[in-house]
Amino acid sequence: QVQLVESGGGSVQAGGSLRLSCAASGRAFNLLTMGWFRQAPGKERELVAAVNWRGGNKYYGDSVKGRFTITRGNAGNTVYLQMNSLNPEDTAVYYCAANSYPKTTLTGDIDYWGQGTHITVSS
Repeated sequence: QVQLVESGGGSVQAGGSLRLSCAASGRAFNLLTMGWFRQAPGKERELVAAVNWRGGNKYYGDSVKGRFTITRGNAGNTVYLQMNSLNPEDTAVYYCAANSYPKTTLTGDIDYWGQGTHITVSS
């Protein structure tokens, strides 16, 4: 079993930055893809960013391209989301997610979820 623990949430004013971290523990050696989803009040959960095992292939949702950067730690069991130029539309609960072999994307059924961390951006 794998546990995902997020940290780094909080409140920030528009234009500010935050960095989220997610650490995987347990049987984390075969996590092929890790990333972040978010869910705003009254909206569906959406994929924000994802990165593959080696960190070479990255995906970004249209609403965060150019503002958010996802990276993966050298050991492969951590993932970070640097969020710049935040705006109130980024307010949501952010969830770390991971899929293990053989899933290479964060679409469809997700194997593991973090507990979620709140981000509030005020104008």
